[in-house]
Amino acid sequence: MLLENQKAPLFSLVNEKGELIHLEDYIGKNVILYFYPKDMTPGCTTEACDFRDAHGEFSDLNAVILGVSMDDASRHTKFIEKQGLPFSLLVDADHQVAESYGVWTLKKNFGKEYMGIERTTFLINEQGIVEKEWRKVRVKNHIEDVLNYLKNR
Repeated sequence: MLLENQKAPLFSLVNEKGELIHLEDYIGKNVILYFYPKDMTPGCTTEACDFRDAHGEFSDLNAVILGVSMDDASRHTKFIEKQGLPFSLLVDADHQVAESYGVWTLKKNFGKEYMGIERTTFLINEQGIVEKEWRKVRVKNHIEDVLNYLKNR
């Protein structure tokens, strides 16, 4: 399911503070919307910290970062505090937003199959259009790829 050049599916999700975040509130900004499997796991921690470390560069490019997983608000809060994350993490407990973005998929791990979030990043431009998507993300160098795309588009 490719979303590039289409209007981003709208959503309203609660963040780590219990505030309702609406995607349409970010019209006029670039939104780096990244879906990840689980707070406080090695790959997800590396990805979040890489976004944290590049946060200023993204801000300079009129971009906000929003992370999405199925974890609850209290787990997001612990993750944010432990890693010093300067951006919000959104709760998609029923995976409806992940489904609307096509990232709720069948996964395999150690011979087991299960449904889960596939690590994916979307760049939603100032007009609310999905300009670029990175699917089946490998964490190493991913943030640099997103940042370079944003700088050079």
